[in-house]
Amino acid sequence: MTTTPTRTVPPYRSGLHPARAGFGRLLRAEWAKFWTVRIWVAVLAITAVVVVVVCQLGATGSTVGGGPPVVLGPGGEVVNDAFRFVHRPLTGDGTVTVRVTGMKGASGNGLEPWTKAGVIVKSSLKQGSLYAAVLATPAHGVRMQWNFTHDTAGPSSDPTKAPQWLRLTRLGEKLTGYASVDGAKWTRLGEVSVGGLGRTVQVGAFLAAPNREVVHRSFGGTSSVAGSGQATGTFDHLGLTGTSDTGGWTSTDIGAPTSQAPPGSTRPGASTVTAAGVYTLTGQGDIAPDENNPDMVQMSFQGVFVGLLFMATLGTLFVTSEYKRGLIRTTFTATPSRLKVLAAKTTVIGAVTFATGLPATAIGFTVAQRTLRSNGFKPPEFPDLSLLENPALRAVVGSAVLLSLVAVLALAVGVVLRSSAGTIATVVVLVLLPQILSVALPLPAAQWLLRVTPAAAFAIQQGVTYYPQVHHNCLPEGGCYPLTPYHGLAVLAAYAVAALLLAAWTVRRRDA
Repeated sequence: MTTTPTRTVPPYRSGLHPARAGFGRLLRAEWAKFWTVRIWVAVLAITAVVVVVVCQLGATGSTVGGGPPVVLGPGGEVVNDAFRFVHRPLTGDGTVTVRVTGMKGASGNGLEPWTKAGVIVKSSLKQGSLYAAVLATPAHGVRMQWNFTHDTAGPSSDPTKAPQWLRLTRLGEKLTGYASVDGAKWTRLGEVSVGGLGRTVQVGAFLAAPNREVVHRSFGGTSSVAGSGQATGTFDHLGLTGTSDTGGWTSTDIGAPTSQAPPGSTRPGASTVTAAGVYTLTGQGDIAPDENNPDMVQMSFQGVFVGLLFMATLGTLFVTSEYKRGLIRTTFTATPSRLKVLAAKTTVIGAVTFATGLPATAIGFTVAQRTLRSNGFKPPEFPDLSLLENPALRAVVGSAVLLSLVAVLALAVGVVLRSSAGTIATVVVLVLLPQILSVALPLPAAQWLLRVTPAAAFAIQQGVTYYPQVHHNCLPEGGCYPLTPYHGLAVLAAYAVAALLLAAWTVRRRDA
């Protein structure tokens, strides 16, 4: 019997010279793989369209009604500037000193933690005018604040428990704050430059008590309890040295209601002084940024939430389709370096999704802003936002990075799980589910989720600056996140890096 000799087929070897089989050729190969699959290219185009359309639709459903006139601070920001003021003019340089001897809530109510009593130098009695102040609070100690957005902490004294001496010295445009517990030994809080004060300013003692609002949320819904922050403060040793105009101290309600204000919108303040020079001021209001307006930047990116679903799907299929069809073996045979292959895939998917997301978010933001303007979101409450200035530029570029990082995260998870359905479900649970749950869970749980999950990255779309010297209820449905924009995006980046490291370990162990 004649036997046919068997023929051994040699294993496939790449025809590329080892010196030429570098990372650049890998990138071109992965790029070619992506663009030859037409459905993936179509998904990119659909994603861009969906992001723009949903941004527009979200803005169309947002309206705002008319409200009372707003007050603008020196930097053009919307501010609160209402307080009880015992004052007199100061021409040139001088020093104003007072001792805060007590604070209490009006009608037996508790004090709002940011109730303020102290001394202030203000360029005029007009709301929103330049100022610097040294003040004592019941819960945040002694502070030096100026021009609404600036705040420096001092001693942690509580004027409800012990008297607190406060002093503010003016030397030209430089203002220096001091604090003391005995009026003899003074602690310097800081020196600030307030340009544009003018030669004659208003100086004296003041009291401001913000309204109190406590928000509670449970699985049954959200409730809030609000109340007037009216308070009473007592002062003595009120004195002014320097070149002062003649005349005594005058009491004024800065931000007093006008004839057009709704009845009862603000209770008038009161001031009394005894023969011994003890001043009692009763009033309400605040001297701080106003953070109650809706976040017009965050409202312009609702399409990104939907676009993430497409990007997660695209990043998943870019790798799981090769595992499903067994083509990954050919890839690893041609390029034995598994880590280089993973790096090339990551670079390609990250680049194409960012290149698609950037124009989509820029166009979506622009059309959404135009729609919001037509729906009543107009200056001065809502200033015009240029696409090339912060916070709009940061939100646009950050949203594109957010889309790209989700695609990279999906690719890395896909390498580990090698299942399209399982990978997409995992990414959705990590990125989108916490964002959905955050509007229903109790606030502590919701804010915890938005700190430790990739959903923290949505903070990059936040356009309102939240200042530490202002109490605010940080509600996710209002566009407020517990982390700063860049810290939130860093959480998602950390998840993507961790997933890539796990994917690298997986391909070296399972695809060897």
